[in-house]
Amino acid sequence: MGALLRGLAALPWPLLMMMGSVLGALAYVVAVRPRHIARVNIGLCFPELPVAARERLVRRHFLALGQNAFATLRLWWAPEDELRRRVRVVDRTPYDEALASGRNVILLAPHFLALEVGGLRVSSMGPCISMYRAPAGLLEHALFSRRTQYGATLWRHDAPLRSLIRSIREHKPFYYLPDLDPGDAEAVAAPFFGIPTPTLTALARIARLADAVVLPCYTRKSPGVGGYEIEIRAPLASFPTGDALADATRMNAAIEDGIRLMPEQYLWTYKRFKRVRRDGRSLYE
Repeated sequence: MGALLRGLAALPWPLLMMMGSVLGALAYVVAVRPRHIARVNIGLCFPELPVAARERLVRRHFLALGQNAFATLRLWWAPEDELRRRVRVVDRTPYDEALASGRNVILLAPHFLALEVGGLRVSSMGPCISMYRAPAGLLEHALFSRRTQYGATLWRHDAPLRSLIRSIREHKPFYYLPDLDPGDAEAVAAPFFGIPTPTLTALARIARLADAVVLPCYTRKSPGVGGYEIEIRAPLASFPTGDALADATRMNAAIEDGIRLMPEQYLWTYKRFKRVRRDGRSLYE
């Protein structure tokens, strides 16, 4: 599997983008269930859009999904100078200022399609921590080795929190993925695009325990066959407040801000609203 992935990664960038577009267009046609999930999510988040406009957004999402899959392969094995050239940090001033002032840092990195690319580029900027959920199958080794190639420390999402807090307090920025399904974890029903949605409260707790500032971090693919841009915004003001619902609401608002910048590049095939209904029925049925 590793050899195959590396072989694909060696193909020219324009060819990979073309292959990604073809893959995305094919997935839009044949991936019936993911397409349905994306339609439901986009309909819930953007009800003001006409049906035709929402469908165009779904189609653009699948094209971006395919392109990003091949771009990630390329950048996993690309030389560092190519990574820096293709993934540009448009403004890292808030990040540099926080580090220079001795603050502990959490980068709030929502589930955009370029999440992996963003994490790789951030790890090339200096020691950091990245979340890790071991995938099933043959990808585990490749994912682990690629994420750690620039020295990043991986923290399993189910590992003891104290080890994470200790690392953040050692001034290692934490690349945090906030919008996961809470499952049985502590959560509150915070608005997400106006919909009360079970939302993890972990970010506020980690920020408080680690005495860290939280900076939204958005990674987006440039149009066409271009590369990527990372935007790191100013720290969330007065965060955390100690009010779990208020803090989760503030976090979701920051995620929404990023989504509105690039609506086709959010992970719409993820069942973000599967625990919304009180009767236990799924919105995706």
